[in-house]
Amino acid sequence: MTIADLRRQNLILFEAVSGSRAYGTNLPHSDTDLKGVFVLPEDQFFGLDYVPQIANETNDEVFYELRRFVELLLKNNPTALELLGTPADCIVYQHPLFAQFQAENFLSKLCRQSFAEYAVAQIRKAKGLNKKINHPEPPARKSVLDFCYVTVGAGAQPVAGWLARHGYEAAQCGLANVPHLTDLYALFVDATPEQRHGYRGLVRDAETSQDVQLSAVPRGEQPVAYLSFNRNGYSTFCRVFREYWEWVAKRNAERYQNTVNHGKNYDAKNMLHVFRLLQMAGEIAETRQLSVRRPNREFLLQIRRGEFDYETLVAEAEQLVSRVEAAFAASALPEAPDKEAAEQVLRRVRQAFYETARSEEYRSA
Repeated sequence: MTIADLRRQNLILFEAVSGSRAYGTNLPHSDTDLKGVFVLPEDQFFGLDYVPQIANETNDEVFYELRRFVELLLKNNPTALELLGTPADCIVYQHPLFAQFQAENFLSKLCRQSFAEYAVAQIRKAKGLNKKINHPEPPARKSVLDFCYVTVGAGAQPVAGWLARHGYEAAQCGLANVPHLTDLYALFVDATPEQRHGYRGLVRDAETSQDVQLSAVPRGEQPVAYLSFNRNGYSTFCRVFREYWEWVAKRNAERYQNTVNHGKNYDAKNMLHVFRLLQMAGEIAETRQLSVRRPNREFLLQIRRGEFDYETLVAEAEQLVSRVEAAFAASALPEAPDKEAAEQVLRRVRQAFYETARSEEYRSA
């Protein structure tokens, strides 16, 4: 089933322009996102193939099935709640039955988690992006040997430098476990001209190996030093390196270029949403009202244009988080929406929708 099928079969309960155009923070080149609610055909709803939501290929048009929509409302999901607060100029279509869903019947203290904690996650994301921009990973991946150090007196040296200073090749070296000591190895060097000991080197392949390599050491051989493999450091590097280059491959080119252009090294659109979500959360706690169209458009657009320093915005956002937490602690909102009342509305709307559909089919027959 596609969105075109929903339109053709008159299954849509509600359709609206969402995102920046609903918030009032859109720019001339902003995309037009659509969100909506639909009702599955009656025979399909009672069958096995329940469809919770339908989206287009770019995911900028998303429609939720009625049951899924109510489930999201009961969780105080911001996307679902914002549909109930859609400004009039953004409503594309509204079935008369949809009026039975009102935001004030669903707002609760769960909004602290769904709005404010999501905003906190966005702050962390912004910090991570700041780090990626200011501390890019090199294109060449480090190897296991870059995390290996050889004991020298009371200190240690990187293994590559130690080998070079002593005129050794990694291939003539062998490693053996040191009992009771994790990631510490006795390092042996085969100094015989023909390398008759047959040591296997430090790693199997310097570029692809994920671990050091052990060798069989003849009895009586003495280690020339001890090698420590910083396994945790190597594991952390691999994760950060992978995440960085996955981010490079998947990042939104336009948003990244905007970040580069304003020179403040944070995703401005991401930070805009941090403040929008926190401000909405505070309003919900204090007024028990949901205001999707933002009254401080210019301030939010200043954030989007990168007119504030990153550190300043993060500090202000963290202060706003504290105020939101206090507002919810003092709020008279219920702890959670009334599930039983929501289910009654769900049943009533679905039954009425199906009855109307059957009547129209009867009249057209």
